[in-house]
This record gives sequence, structure tokens and C-alpha cells, in this order.
Amino acid sequence: MSDLSHHAPDITSHPDVPEMRERYAKLVGGRQAVALDGLVLLTGIYAAISPWVVHFRVTSPELTVNNLIIGLVLAVIGLGITRAPERMYRLTWTCAAIGVWLIISPWVVTAGHHATAGMIWNNVLLGAVTLVLGLAATRLAMSAEQRPTTAK
Repeated sequence: MSDLSHHAPDITSHPDVPEMRERYAKLVGGRQAVALDGLVLLTGIYAAISPWVVHFRVTSPELTVNNLIIGLVLAVIGLGITRAPERMYRLTWTCAAIGVWLIISPWVVTAGHHATAGMIWNNVLLGAVTLVLGLAATRLAMSAEQRPTTAK
């Protein structure tokens, strides 16, 4: 009989494994990275549900769709940072860009009519939090890349 089992290749003897493990440990080993991952994910989930929390889904359906899509994108980025940080930390700057968009979106998206104070306060505060988290995550990712690796 033939052997039909699938064996994963063993890369433990690869010469770059220690360096990859060290880089990964530097990147995600700190408690700051774990806190940022979770906060980005929670901010995205809140952005997605905020039209129902603040009750502007009926009065401004275009801002509802905007917040839902932007919130889901932010939650996916947060989940990606949590699940595969070594790949996703280079995209953390997008959180800062999303934060800026959330700040200006009540005026841009509702250009035909005026946005209420609840819509504006919700998106400005949510955008500011997202912007700060994005800048902090980008700074953390840049500092992890700039650290010199130790030769053993």
C-alpha cells in the first residue's frame, strides 16, 4: 500500500527560524501590542453598531452605511492584527486614516442635509480614538522594525 498521509515540512532546522522567532517575540511580546490589538477590534465593532447605539440609523441612512462598512473594515484589521501580527502590523497606518475619515464623515457623507449633534459627537470621538490607536500601533510597529537584532 502507498502512504497517503500528508506530512508538513519541518522547518525547525531552517537557519532563519531563531531570527524569525525573535522578531515575532519583539513585535507581539509586549503588553502594549496586545492591548492595541483588542482596542482596535473593539473600536471597529463599536463603529459598526454605533448607528443603532446613537439612534441615527433612520435619520441618516448614508452615515449608517458608512459607519457600518468602516466599522467592519476596522474590526477586520483589528482581528488581522490579533491573528497575524507579523503580517498586519505594516497596515496599522490605515487605522489612522480611518480615524481621520470618521472625524470628517458626518459633514462629507451628509452633505445634502445637516448632521445632528449626536452623529457629529459620535463620529468625532470615535475617529479621535481610532486615530490615536492607529498612530500608537504604527509607532509600535516602526519601533519593532528599527530595533537591531542581536547576533548569537
